[in-house]
Amino acid sequence: MKNLILVIIAFFLPIFPATGQPHREQADWKLVERKGDIKVYAKAVADSKIKALKAECILNASAAEVVALLLDVKAAEKWVCHTKSCSLVRKISETEIYYYTEVSLPWPLDNRDFVTHLTVSEDPVTKIVTVNAPAVSGWVPIKKGIVRVSHSKSSWIIKPMGEGKVTVEYALQVDPGGHIPACVVNTFACQGPVETFTNMKKELRSRK
Repeated sequence: MKNLILVIIAFFLPIFPATGQPHREQADWKLVERKGDIKVYAKAVADSKIKALKAECILNASAAEVVALLLDVKAAEKWVCHTKSCSLVRKISETEIYYYTEVSLPWPLDNRDFVTHLTVSEDPVTKIVTVNAPAVSGWVPIKKGIVRVSHSKSSWIIKPMGEGKVTVEYALQVDPGGHIPACVVNTFACQGPVETFTNMKKELRSRK
């Protein structure tokens, strides 16, 4: 069961989605995992048994390079854990896309899928980049044997540090659906973000 939950959480971290609210309520967050400069926090959410997550780390990349990776939908199959497929649904502009993802989960769990609406914005003064990527309904028909994820909120906050580095803060609140106890999800959720950000760092290095 532990391995099954890690698959789910490791996958949902980098793609899912957000309001900026989780970033402002620092007092509510509790540090639950740390590996090097990767920190993972959790907090209780009203009307939900599943805790919200936040992950922070430093990346040796520019904000533009991080955004380019997030917009490279097909690349998610390489660095986002257990992505079975990821495909562009529609490109609205250079900073707005819709894409479809299917997550491969081990038996006896059904695969999950979702459609994401990803948008990118930059503060002209601070140069801080915000990437919102909520799951949305429609766009792709429901598929038999796959659980459609309908509730997800997340955001990436990318802050330039100079010298080719950025700090990244990712906030996530998601219900993976299906019959998985919330207590089990919460217990192992902190490990997925660490693996995901580690993979992200490797992928960014490979693009240098």
